[in-house]
Amino acid sequence: MSVRDRFTGPVRPAASPRASASRPATASRPVALVEAAFRALARLRRAPALHPRGLTCTGELEVLDDGGGPWGVPWLDTPRRLAATVRLSRAGGLPRRLPDGLGLAVRVPDADGPDGTLDLLMTSSGRGRAGRHLPLPRADALRGPYSSLLPYRVAGRSCLLAAFPRRTRQAPVPGDPEEMAAALAAGPLVYDLCAERGDRTWRRFAVLTVRDVLPVDREDTLDFDPYGHSVRAFAPGPALAATRRAAYRGSRVGRGTRREIR
Repeated sequence: MSVRDRFTGPVRPAASPRASASRPATASRPVALVEAAFRALARLRRAPALHPRGLTCTGELEVLDDGGGPWGVPWLDTPRRLAATVRLSRAGGLPRRLPDGLGLAVRVPDADGPDGTLDLLMTSSGRGRAGRHLPLPRADALRGPYSSLLPYRVAGRSCLLAAFPRRTRQAPVPGDPEEMAAALAAGPLVYDLCAERGDRTWRRFAVLTVRDVLPVDREDTLDFDPYGHSVRAFAPGPALAATRRAAYRGSRVGRGTRREIR
């Protein structure tokens, strides 16, 4: 049984004829080229086109009441602890001695009720107002923030999401899967999850704790997709949506995952 069968749950029903009819009959040429490129790269790697190798881990997400008032987002306005599955990975699959874009992917199966699965995907980034929009190759997994790079719509407002790793006794932690597995054997890794305020400062909404490495092949992974797994009043914004959807779709098909995700 693959990791996808163990963690994804039931298959989402096919889209209704009405929904299908509302979609364009053919994708634009640039979007189609993106899908084809990601499909070919995933087929070549026999793994996701990007972030081909990583660690799949158990985790816990603690949704916080920070005293700043309600978010207007159902899943953020109920402080609690939620089980999560986390993948730590390298974007380019470069040799382990080289810095790479580091990925932090989080799945929260019951974020918004029994059918309210949430996926969050973030990449190592810079800290400044411009740098938080750009991927930044990094050797140390705990040296700097991870960003959604493109804005989310949170209660109707556009804002970036970010994860700030806490420095621990394991620091520094090289971003290679083997080194991260060794670090986790010594203790959990902890990240503060934040959303931008209107003045571009950060407001914390949750604490993510990554605990144990699951017995999953480094090339295998859940089908993380922030568009297919979003929740009420908390979803990726429209920027590059068609291109990103095509990339996720091409990568899934290229590695042999053709079903609709839940």
